[in-house]
Amino acid sequence: MTTQQAHAPRTIAEYLDQLRAALRGADPALIQDALYDAEEHLRAELAEQPGRSEADMLAHVVGSYGAPEEVAELYRDQEIKIQRALRPPPTPTRRSLLGRFFGVAADPHTYGAMFYMLLSLATGIFYFTWAVTGIALSAAFSVLIIGLPFVVLFFGTVRALSLVEGRIIEAMLGARMPRRPPYPGQANLSLGKRILAMFTDARTWSTLFYMFLMLPLGVIYFTLSVTLLSVSIGFIAAPFAWWFGDVRDKVTVNFGFGEHTPNFGDALILFIVGSLLLFVTMHLMRGLGKMQAGIAKHLLVRSSGD
Repeated sequence: MTTQQAHAPRTIAEYLDQLRAALRGADPALIQDALYDAEEHLRAELAEQPGRSEADMLAHVVGSYGAPEEVAELYRDQEIKIQRALRPPPTPTRRSLLGRFFGVAADPHTYGAMFYMLLSLATGIFYFTWAVTGIALSAAFSVLIIGLPFVVLFFGTVRALSLVEGRIIEAMLGARMPRRPPYPGQANLSLGKRILAMFTDARTWSTLFYMFLMLPLGVIYFTLSVTLLSVSIGFIAAPFAWWFGDVRDKVTVNFGFGEHTPNFGDALILFIVGSLLLFVTMHLMRGLGKMQAGIAKHLLVRSSGD
């Protein structure tokens, strides 16, 4: 008898535990997707053969679907292929300080992060409003017969929105996020116990916290990006405004050292400052994007140990 046969799973829960162990060290988002797909497939096989025990079904299915170790290896290989296909062309490695400073403009994720920062105010307002409204209505309906169904529906929409946010994060910030919800894990439980499990699932409440958190973060991201981009672009446009605009000899400034009429040299200085500020802004947006991706993975993705 081989080692694989000696340790063959006899229940769906054992199969999932072995698959989770085989995927240890992989991205939590990948593990969540693999567990969901495996449980969905195994539950469907069991439902099609109601007279068969889980052990008999697994002995039959493992030959076609694969043992946990085989499935884990397939997911790892497939993930590598998908990431290679989706990854933007690599930017040249720059070792000099100036090369790294200006090279941020060649990173596609920089522009994805900048767009995410501009979008974050709208998404933050939407998530916050949805969470506050849902919680308020759930509390109000709790004394009515529709209270429990409404709460279950609300939590279902929260989980769905976490997947939508994951798609946005992955597309714009480049972080691997789940394509599937957390695997059910309670399919053999009664409806009441499954609802209770939804309430006691830490990921449900961390997702709600993320939706509340996105409002202040969205305000900060949007304000920083709009302010810094506006100032830097305004400074960059100074030579063009001076040369083509009707402002020469019509504007004077006083910084406490006497009146001064801006000239083309002043406009060039603003142009240089604005250009440097634009690259600083790109670095800041890229850094905030990485930070936001980390927050999303921590709050929205079920950890491999859950």
